[in-house]
Amino acid sequence: MNELKSTMAGTVFTVDVNAGDEVTAGQTVVVLESMKMEIPVEAEKGGKVKEVRVNIGDFINEGDTILTFE
Repeated sequence: MNELKSTMAGTVFTVDVNAGDEVTAGQTVVVLESMKMEIPVEAEKGGKVKEVRVNIGDFINEGDTILTFE
């Protein structure tokens, strides 16, 4: 399964995509907040989003799956 995993721990500040959306490599899909800084998380490759596994306000750890691709 193609997954996008978090490279750091933080709180989900925004979710910029939904299931079914087409994304391109480099597109911001989620913004995390850590130590009062907003850090964009970008798609490593393009594809169709199958499932978004995080919600605004969730705390995620490094290595947690943010979303999956078809």
